[in-house]
Amino acid sequence: MEYRKTPEALAALSEEQRRVTQQSGTERPGTGALLKNKEPGIYVDIVSGEPLFASADKYESGTGWPSFTKPIEPANVRELSDSAHGMTRTEVRSAHGDSHLGHVFPDGPRDKGGLRYCINSASLRFVHRDDMAAEGYGAYADQVETVA
Repeated sequence: MEYRKTPEALAALSEEQRRVTQQSGTERPGTGALLKNKEPGIYVDIVSGEPLFASADKYESGTGWPSFTKPIEPANVRELSDSAHGMTRTEVRSAHGDSHLGHVFPDGPRDKGGLRYCINSASLRFVHRDDMAAEGYGAYADQVETVA
């Protein structure tokens, strides 16, 4: 599959999705539609469709945003230094869509590598395990069996 940002994809974004992905915004904690999702599947960039995270790597961090221990496809996630808002953090962006996803912090579960990818629901689209093959994500099916 080819993953890229298109005018059609941008036009289909809600105001909140546009603010988060294109203007590096942050949704209010506890408000994201995917925060409490426990279904098996993968999370893809709302703009480009590139696979980003698997349900097996999602966990409840208590922060108010969906949290993951690692990307499903590391090449699809770029990490950049972010010194906005008077602090230094590591921003996470999609590689092909250049969407702002959130930030990564070193306070995740130690037994799973110690990272917490704190991601805005507004930057993601969830693809249920039952729909993955039909949507071209069948190669990732073995990474969604266990839901944290």
